[in-house]
Amino acid sequence: MRNFDPKSQPPRFAMPVPIFRIFDEALARSFYIDFLGFRVKWEHRFAPGRPLYAEIARGGAVLHLTGHNGDASPGAAAYLPVEGLSAFRDALHAKRNPNARPDIETRPWGDEMIVIDPFSNRLRFCEER
Repeated sequence: MRNFDPKSQPPRFAMPVPIFRIFDEALARSFYIDFLGFRVKWEHRFAPGRPLYAEIARGGAVLHLTGHNGDASPGAAAYLPVEGLSAFRDALHAKRNPNARPDIETRPWGDEMIVIDPFSNRLRFCEER
């Protein structure tokens, strides 16, 4: 792998990582880890008892969750391309979450399933055409 020389190379960008505001750590874990099937990659706190900042992932999808006020606003959205959307929906339905029973809608760009987290953030899972 070549070293990046900022004087002779244009900048290279990676995929952006959405940051979602959370207000209840246990509720966030229940929703993102237990229900959606993400896994925690790492967690950070400035000190014990301070708000959580964490990175979670499932497959190639990466999200940051923050309990810090000012990091993000509730009600944000992320677009997550996915293959096997019907199977994912069926797996979510099998968990019988009383607050989330998302369904798939056909859009011009593909089949889309919107899942709203307990903090009003929207995850737009889409199987593109």
